[in-house]
Amino acid sequence: MSEMRLHDPAGNRLYLNAEERAAFLAAARRQPARDRTLCETLHFTGCRPSELIEITPARVDLSGGAIAIRSLKKRRDASGRAKLVYRTVPVPPDYLDTLNTAHGIREAQRSRKQAQASIWPLSRVRVWQIVTRIMIEAGIPDAPQRSPKGLRHGFGINAAVNGIPLHMLQKWLGHAQLSTTAIYADATGKEEQDIAARMWG
Repeated sequence: MSEMRLHDPAGNRLYLNAEERAAFLAAARRQPARDRTLCETLHFTGCRPSELIEITPARVDLSGGAIAIRSLKKRRDASGRAKLVYRTVPVPPDYLDTLNTAHGIREAQRSRKQAQASIWPLSRVRVWQIVTRIMIEAGIPDAPQRSPKGLRHGFGINAAVNGIPLHMLQKWLGHAQLSTTAIYADATGKEEQDIAARMWG
């Protein structure tokens, strides 16, 4: 398995910085409901596109303010059998209000069949296309960070900059090892300056 990195071999950033994340979110909020909520979910949960398309109304906790996401990286129990692993990620209430209004989450939860249906019945490729198109509209340069992976890494960087404990970020991102999550504590550029500024103040 290749080691996760925040920069490519040429030193190019692989994550969206704070300015790019804000521009992406603003552009997403100008889109039709399906694309807006899809992008907001990736932005606020840090989930992978393959995980996003598995989210159902049953996994949205409107009163608890969280979304349960199934981690799709293979995990094994003590006997070596594959096991299902879910993680719960807290999300902003205004985002949940938008999600509920756009997709009728509360209503769908009353029907077992509707509650188990994907909110975004799309392929991973289609999700990638939607996200990339909106990133272009947001003015994010044609560089390695302009991708859903760049959005996920941006979520991790943002959490680290804002002092989220690594063990909590590990849970939110669905990493099996804390050492994987620790790359976000090695933030660089403006993000590193923001962390260092705590010593200067």
